[in-house]
Amino acid sequence: MNLHQFRFVREAVRQNFNLTEAAKTLFTSQPGVSKAILELEDELGVDIFRRHGKRIRSLTEPGKRILTSIERILIEVETLKRVGKDFAAQDQGNFVIATTHTQARYALPKVLTEFTKRFPKVRVSIQQGSPQQIADMLIHDQADIAIATEGIAGIDGLLALPGYQWQHVIAVQPEHPLLSKKNVSLEDLVEYPIITYDKAFAGRTKIDKAFNSKNLRPDVVLEAIDADVIKTYVETGMGIGIVAGVAYDAERDRNLRVIPAGHLFGNNVTKIAVKQNAYLRSFVYTFIELFSPTLTRKLVDQAMSGENVDYQI
Repeated sequence: MNLHQFRFVREAVRQNFNLTEAAKTLFTSQPGVSKAILELEDELGVDIFRRHGKRIRSLTEPGKRILTSIERILIEVETLKRVGKDFAAQDQGNFVIATTHTQARYALPKVLTEFTKRFPKVRVSIQQGSPQQIADMLIHDQADIAIATEGIAGIDGLLALPGYQWQHVIAVQPEHPLLSKKNVSLEDLVEYPIITYDKAFAGRTKIDKAFNSKNLRPDVVLEAIDADVIKTYVETGMGIGIVAGVAYDAERDRNLRVIPAGHLFGNNVTKIAVKQNAYLRSFVYTFIELFSPTLTRKLVDQAMSGENVDYQI
C-alpha cells in the first residue's frame, strides 16, 4: 500500500464517490484511480466501497474505519512536511486564513499589519466565504486557520478557540426616532423594516432567537453577508440595520448613528479554529496570540492535546 492509494480513497469520498472528479482534483486519470483503489482493497482483503456495476456508491462498514485511519495517516504525513518546512525556514512561507467578510474587513487589519511587520517573508492569503465554506477549507487543508463567529465550533476534526467577544448595534440614520428612546426594545425594532446578516453569518442565530423568544416577527427586508452592504442600505433609508459592533467606525460611517443592542441580543464570540492534531508553524502561533492575546502558545498546545483549559477573553 502507498500514499497515492490513500489519497485516492480520501478524494473519492470527498467528491461524493465520483472517481472522474477525484481524478481531476488529483491531476491523474480515472482508470488509474480505480485501479489503485482495487489494488488496495485486494491487499487489505476487504471492500472499501460498495459498488453498482463499475460505479462506487458508498463506503462499506470496514471502509468507514479504513477511511478514518487514512485521514489520520495523511494528517501525519502533512505534519511531517510542515515540520521540515518550519525548521528549514522559521520566518517564511505561505499562510492562508479562511474567514468571513466581517472578520477580514474589521477584525484582521490591525492584526495583520503587526504580523507582517514581524514576518515580512510570510505571504498571507485571505480566503473569504461562509462559515461552512471556511470550515471545509480548513478540514481539506486549504487553509491554516479559520476565523468566524458562526459555524466552526463543534465540527469533528477542528479545534475552535474563543478569540474575542462583541455585541450587535442598531444602525440608523442621524434623525431616526429610535435615537430618542432611552432603552430600545425588541418591540420598538419590529416597528421598522430591518436589514441584517444572512442567517449563516455574524450572530444572526442570536438575533432570530431573541425575536422568537417574544413571538415577534421582524420585517427583514434585506439580508447580506457584508456589513458594508447593510450600512449602505440603511443610509438610503430602506430600514434600520442590525450589525456587529466592530463593523461601525464613527469616522467612516458619518451618515449613521448606532444604538447598543447587547441587552437585546447578548454577547457573541468570534472563534479561531485550527485542525485538530495539525502541526502549527511558529508564525501561526504568533498570529493567534496577536488576534487574541490570551491564546498563548502554551494554551493552544494544551487545547490541541485535549487538556481542559480555562479561557479568559
